[in-house]
Amino acid sequence: MEYAVECRDLTHYYGKRLIFENMNFNVRRGSIFGLLGKNGTGKTTTINILNGFLTPTGGQCLVFGEDSRALTPATKARMGFLIEGHVQYAFMTIRQIEKFYSAFFPRWNKAPYYELMAKLEVTESQKLSTMSCGQRSQVALGLILAQDPDLMVLDDYSMGLDAGYRRLFIDYLQEYARAEGKTIFITSHIIQDLDGLIDDCVIIDYRSVLVTMPIRQFQSEFKRFTFTSSVADLKLPKDDVVKNTECIKHHATLYSFKPRQDVEAYLRGRNIGFEGLKEVPMSLEDAFIGITGKY
Repeated sequence: MEYAVECRDLTHYYGKRLIFENMNFNVRRGSIFGLLGKNGTGKTTTINILNGFLTPTGGQCLVFGEDSRALTPATKARMGFLIEGHVQYAFMTIRQIEKFYSAFFPRWNKAPYYELMAKLEVTESQKLSTMSCGQRSQVALGLILAQDPDLMVLDDYSMGLDAGYRRLFIDYLQEYARAEGKTIFITSHIIQDLDGLIDDCVIIDYRSVLVTMPIRQFQSEFKRFTFTSSVADLKLPKDDVVKNTECIKHHATLYSFKPRQDVEAYLRGRNIGFEGLKEVPMSLEDAFIGITGKY
């Protein structure tokens, strides 16, 4: 089976409010997949559908070939889920929570858990209640790894973590996933953390899908152009050439998947005078803001 997850024409409403419509994407087995979007665009909704917690209004989500609305215990055992906020039993110690979780998972392998705990320099007798949010996040990740799931679903792991703990989380996760051939489905509000981590992505906006492609292809093909416009506060409609524009007075920025010559022809064809048109490099976060907009 090539794909761990397949979403086909996935549609969901909350009452009369449309969250997304006809969303399609596939998550390749052994890959790290990023679901990116602003707050309220449906990332957690998608994860809840994937896990079988929520029935979609329309379409279908398959996990290892099974419909998410009727996942068998065998398939659920292949999935590990890190919920937003890292909910834990704070009264337990490092050792106690590992023993507690181990009873529920037949493939339990405690080695990755204790390896990660060693990096935190905490004792097995230390209670979670005495640990920082960042340290508890590593406990949560360690417990997911110990389950030995084929698919790890991580919903906004970064909440409450400082830069150091976010980097530890990402580095260890990436090393483990690559070494063990695991599939990762991840969301995050810290887009720059995913730069160099994810293989493929889907970027969603309110009620629509903006991009579905390998991340390197997105970063290579999506471009930012700056220029001085003859039109003050220039605002262009989104179409095949223009994916977004920003303008303060006469200083304009245009985002497009098209090459420079096509952008030049586009502006000339609309009688928009311009000077100093140039392509400006972008980070993944820049590109994300460019495709989704700042507001």
